[in-house]
Amino acid sequence: MESDDGHERAGGPAGLSLPARLVVAAGAAVIAVTAAVHLGMVFLHVAPSNTVTKQNATAIDDYIYPEYEQNWKFFAPNPLQQNVAVQARAELRAPDGRTTVTGWTDLTARDGAEIRHNLLPSHTQQNELRRAWDFYTSSHDVKEQPNGLRGALSEQYVRRIVVGRLGAGQDGRTVQRVQVRAVTTLVAPPSWSDEKNEPKPSYRVLGWWQVTAADRTEAKNR
Repeated sequence: MESDDGHERAGGPAGLSLPARLVVAAGAAVIAVTAAVHLGMVFLHVAPSNTVTKQNATAIDDYIYPEYEQNWKFFAPNPLQQNVAVQARAELRAPDGRTTVTGWTDLTARDGAEIRHNLLPSHTQQNELRRAWDFYTSSHDVKEQPNGLRGALSEQYVRRIVVGRLGAGQDGRTVQRVQVRAVTTLVAPPSWSDEKNEPKPSYRVLGWWQVTAADRTEAKNR
């Protein structure tokens, strides 16, 4: 490439001005540091318990949960043998104060439709809802009571995903509360197996959650 004065000008970063090269270098450094921190945190999360993980357990958990949690349910010895569909509905309040309840929306089916025939499905479509529900069930007992310190965080995470998927309002009506349920259906065993399971779906229905101003703001920013 030639410059305006006819001299050959170097291509690539070497052809940039000094300020531009400094910006590129700074950007590359930020990306490298961010990637290193992320990989380091994930490594410490999945690594066997050791002095470093024990001393920094709180910082590691705060970084990993809920978005980057790792699990191995896809693999042996006990892969998942059931389909779980997360569904939600909303209570809407009209300007005159009247409330109505929507029908159930199958959020898992929506994700499935987005993934099907998509060569490059997003991480959100593939994992966000599924991992959020796993996070909730692992931090609550059968009576929907938190069994650990992350119970409230898991509820907030699922609630904000639901509000983001359903929207903060519909037809001029504001979403006041949301309710979530999971429909679990066992995967039929192969023809050569002597396993038997009940094809009838089971339901896990949660109580109504009040939608907060922060939830609505998060939904608008999605």
